[in-house]
Amino acid sequence: MTRIVVFAILLLCAAANSFAGVINPVTDVCWRCMFPMTTGGVSWGDAGEPAAGNVTTPVCTCVGTSGVRIGVTASFNEHAWLIESVKTPYYFPALGTKLNNTSPGYNAGDTRGATGQHVRESFHHVHQYTFPVYGIVGLFLDMPCLEQDSFDLAYMTEVDDMWSEDLLAMLINPEALAFGNPVTQMSCISDAVAAGAGYPIDSLFWCFGSWGSSYPLTGTTVIDDPVTAAAATASRMIFKLGREGALWDTGIDECSSRGVLTPFMVKSHYKFQIARPVVGNQCVPIGRTALLWGPGKNPIVGGAGKVDEFLWVATRRRVCCVAYNLTDQ
Repeated sequence: MTRIVVFAILLLCAAANSFAGVINPVTDVCWRCMFPMTTGGVSWGDAGEPAAGNVTTPVCTCVGTSGVRIGVTASFNEHAWLIESVKTPYYFPALGTKLNNTSPGYNAGDTRGATGQHVRESFHHVHQYTFPVYGIVGLFLDMPCLEQDSFDLAYMTEVDDMWSEDLLAMLINPEALAFGNPVTQMSCISDAVAAGAGYPIDSLFWCFGSWGSSYPLTGTTVIDDPVTAAAATASRMIFKLGREGALWDTGIDECSSRGVLTPFMVKSHYKFQIARPVVGNQCVPIGRTALLWGPGKNPIVGGAGKVDEFLWVATRRRVCCVAYNLTDQ
């Protein structure tokens, strides 16, 4: 009921506070990002990237409460969420509107370093929507592996104090003390190279490649480039919600439709396509340098959305067993 009220308020405020149009699920989504697909061990569709996900055999057998199921394994990149990284609290690029901020200026924008420093500390609030785009446009309606939830605003950091306070976030990421130092961060160079060539190195969970450290699990980053900073905070949100048990990884176990709990993020299972301020045409692995995909993605004028307010279409790797239930016979 609370979510229905929130959406009603957003729609009522749209006329007065609109900055841009609502996201178009047909034209604003990079559809080729679902590829490559693998069915029964055969890959098809080429998006210029190798396939990720834990698919080791073309045939799957799953045992559950409904009995024994046998079928073929399938894997693909599922368009699962919309993620907003915004500097203006309560601004929603996906809906083209905003709510009035009860604390103007609180946790908004960015802060320059001290005199003589060239590093900028920035802060982003992040929102997550469930985005069953295949159902919205009427595709793959008989596919049993897809997201079944309806379009919904599932999470927003404005009401999560842990997102705004690095010290408070230590309650859920105490290991940040061990990895937030120059020695361990040097290993992120190899992660950045790997992400630039294909996929990040999952074992280096404290790194987001060229996007900096994955810690703390808050909206604060020390990154000059606004596009990179926004992508980093979107990635941190996935890490944070996974740590809290709110997001499950669907790229590991083909027999689990919900997914598997991953306290440490499996970075290679997620990609981002920018949709605001401009609409991008590729899905970017976590940690890939913005020099390869970021130019022109944050224009002062002429974009589909407001400058420095970012919207991402997030894909997650989905592995599943397209199965036949033996107990039905």
